[in-house]
Amino acid sequence: MPLTDTKIRAAKPADKNYRLSDEKGMYLEVTKAGGRYWRMKYRHQGKEKLLALGVYPDVSLADARAKRDEARALLAAGTDPGQARKAAKKEQAKAAADSFEAIAREWHGIQAAGRWTEGHATKTLQGLEKHIFPKLGHRPIADITPAELLAVLKAMQAGGTIDRANRLRQNCGEVFRYGIVTGRNEGNPAADLVRALQPSRQRHFAALTKEQLPDFLQALKKEHRASPVTCLGLKLLALTFVRPGELRQARWEEFDIEAGMWAVPAERMKMRVSHLVPLSPQTIATLEQLKELTGNTELLFPGRSNIRKPISDNTWRQALHAMGYKVTAHGFRATASTLLNEMGYRADAIERQLSHGERNKVRAAYNRAEYLGERREMMNHWGGYLAVLENGQKVVPIHHKKQQGS
Repeated sequence: MPLTDTKIRAAKPADKNYRLSDEKGMYLEVTKAGGRYWRMKYRHQGKEKLLALGVYPDVSLADARAKRDEARALLAAGTDPGQARKAAKKEQAKAAADSFEAIAREWHGIQAAGRWTEGHATKTLQGLEKHIFPKLGHRPIADITPAELLAVLKAMQAGGTIDRANRLRQNCGEVFRYGIVTGRNEGNPAADLVRALQPSRQRHFAALTKEQLPDFLQALKKEHRASPVTCLGLKLLALTFVRPGELRQARWEEFDIEAGMWAVPAERMKMRVSHLVPLSPQTIATLEQLKELTGNTELLFPGRSNIRKPISDNTWRQALHAMGYKVTAHGFRATASTLLNEMGYRADAIERQLSHGERNKVRAAYNRAEYLGERREMMNHWGGYLAVLENGQKVVPIHHKKQQGS
């Protein structure tokens, strides 16, 4: 007789396991410990086999019969339901291994181990965990479409987190690119969304004014609260106006003093090619002073506790604030840009030196050295200009004649 829910509920444990038969090969096994397990006996290619259908009451009598009927349909089609289940589990495991979350965590682990500060690594992962993983983390990375990712990011922007949505789009793009090179997906849905999202609000970094610059440079020579290495770092930021992270992680091997050139590696620039920084005589002199202090290490600015890692990204900001200047280390870029424009240098040359460059591969390869002659002259002029200010001399305004060619 087929089983009923009443009969199943009445089944009690015995001295040994026993079975309550239903029909079509299905039965309920009652164990000595009181467990109740659905099983199905079947034959495939002449061999008797057993298929587990679940545990009662999590799987009801009706659900167990539905699973049995699915298995019988597979048998009728010549497929072993047990093997089919194993294959499905393997596919599920593969899908889990190739899920967006799994690959994102793999990518994050690599970046956090050797490229990022602990704070940046934590913030990046928290953003993915809060906004991306709940919606897309379980999905196979190869199946995610631009529309799906756009919906998640647009919902963030609708809630007011415009800048973070754009940063997460960039992070997701890095994950998709990592998936491509490791063979888990072929496309990058994030790349198509650049103009589909609200742009980030322009950030204005607090910078020294033209009037403050002489006092700052003169005070930096007398600064005793910060270490000499920190002061030389601030001076190099003023002379080269690179991004603080580019200088903070700089290595001595990147500098060709004889050629008067610093090639910032492409990976640190997040670009396809390295960025060239012509070195003025004043910059070279500052580097030589620094080399006496840290020249025995790989990094220009090694950390105190671990010389293989650079100084904290807060070091220069804290030194500036201690000197009484409520500005950022990044602000030297704005100061240089403003004054060089006033001096008459072409905006194209200034922008290229600021590395506001092309991300297109062909253009980027060309732009690496674009306007290099003009940029070298500009950097030499800038170094001399700062030296005059540092020495307390009066600056005679010089208006550079803009060049027409590169």
